[in-house]
Amino acid sequence: MLQNGVVVGGDGYGFAKRADGSHQKIVQSGVTVIEDDVEIQSLTSVDRATIGETRVKRGAKIDSLVQIGHACVVGEDNIICAQTGLAGSSVLERNVLLAGQVGVSGHLTIHDNAIVYAQSGVGGDVAAGSIISGSPAFDAKDWLRAITSFPKLPEMLRAMRQLEKRVAELELAAQREPSA
Repeated sequence: MLQNGVVVGGDGYGFAKRADGSHQKIVQSGVTVIEDDVEIQSLTSVDRATIGETRVKRGAKIDSLVQIGHACVVGEDNIICAQTGLAGSSVLERNVLLAGQVGVSGHLTIHDNAIVYAQSGVGGDVAAGSIISGSPAFDAKDWLRAITSFPKLPEMLRAMRQLEKRVAELELAAQREPSA
């Protein structure tokens, strides 16, 4: 089912730079295939491929304001939440969940059963069953530990500089002491 304002099969974003710096439109002559039991919510765009196809597979659910770039594959039973963007040639395998405002850089694969938390930036392949977060995205458990440290970083840096200074003073003092 397609909701209001959905665009299926619009031109993919393809341009080549000319020698003079201007841009030449690349013809987008591929197709877009939407399989059975797919839901695409309002104001989402699914671009057609330059060549070949863009495909949204059976059972995928795509929220409002999502961009599916040219030559992407959205796998079976995927959930893609609002304001997510897939750059061209991204492949999402089966049962992938992309929470809101995820950015996928393109020409990569997010494998089966992966989960990408909201506002994450995916710049490389994601292993099957992974749960990732952040930008750049990495293991969500490590990301949660890292973000709790961010506010403490200035204090930790000051403490480290004080310790480095103290160690240098102790080493200098040890060099000045006569040997026994």
